[in-house]
Amino acid sequence: MIKRIFILFIAVQFAGCAELQKVVSQLPGNELLTEEQIGQGLREALNNGISHQVSKLTAKDGFYRNELVKILLPEELQVVDKGLRKIGLSSIADEGLKVLNRAAEDAVKTATPIFVDAVRGISFNDAKEILLGDIDAATNYLENETSNALYLKFNPVIKKSFSKVKADKIWEDIINRYNKIPFVKKVNPNLTDYVTNQALSGVFTMIAVEEKGIREKVGLRNTKLLRAVFALQD
Repeated sequence: MIKRIFILFIAVQFAGCAELQKVVSQLPGNELLTEEQIGQGLREALNNGISHQVSKLTAKDGFYRNELVKILLPEELQVVDKGLRKIGLSSIADEGLKVLNRAAEDAVKTATPIFVDAVRGISFNDAKEILLGDIDAATNYLENETSNALYLKFNPVIKKSFSKVKADKIWEDIINRYNKIPFVKKVNPNLTDYVTNQALSGVFTMIAVEEKGIREKVGLRNTKLLRAVFALQD
């Protein structure tokens, strides 16, 4: 494995596509792949991450019941949570946490078109770097290409989702109740911005899960092209 990666690394650094393919074709078990096939293989891997993992986040409890991405309270509100539980309002505190996750689940539904555009734009040079990169290289590429657009898309959706799932009213009630507790430091957090960033983090966490699986488990390479392309990094 180390020898194969070393040979490929040298080929990528010092040779063009024709030379790279000549080296690759001489490695045991590898067939000749075109630039487009290598790029398409990486696109398939990322599309798998979107369809298999990101879509799960849009379901009810997609965030709330997934410990990898569950949105917890920001530090400022952890104090609120503890304060409410001390005075017997645990059910309200629990509901406050749940609706933050519900808003994220609702917002992630808007992500797919942005991901599709980014995946479509992967070049052969991008594909080479991703293929021979770290175990989350494809995820990092997608994150770099889409984070700004996703934030701009998610933020207003999160705001609307707060109203849709009644998170705005629930948290207004929670914060008002907490701020009325004697001697506490009053809070007024920006929950829209916080949940937007947490939702983004959750999306890329799940894409990384899929990428890691495809890189490490041959059985998850569910097409001939995926098997051929990722054999180059085995």
